[in-house]
Amino acid sequence: MIGAMKLVYFAWLRERVGKAGETLSPPANVTTVGALLEWLKGQGGGYAEALKDLSAVRVAVNQEYAGPEAKVGANDEVALFPPVTGG
Repeated sequence: MIGAMKLVYFAWLRERVGKAGETLSPPANVTTVGALLEWLKGQGGGYAEALKDLSAVRVAVNQEYAGPEAKVGANDEVALFPPVTGG
């Protein structure tokens, strides 16, 4: 395990996962945003439902937008949210 990180879910992702946030300790091979999303999706249930279309999910690591290749680790805050549209 890489240590605990805080995950926060917003909008419909929160509804599908069933919680606003949690602290998780992913396996040691989860070192990027992309790997984290795939690991979460593999947890099944609401995670699989919320993450079935990753093109509809945006991620911020420590309050900065992050792509799938961005590194994640212990003590990071990872926020998952839908794309934001202006108007």
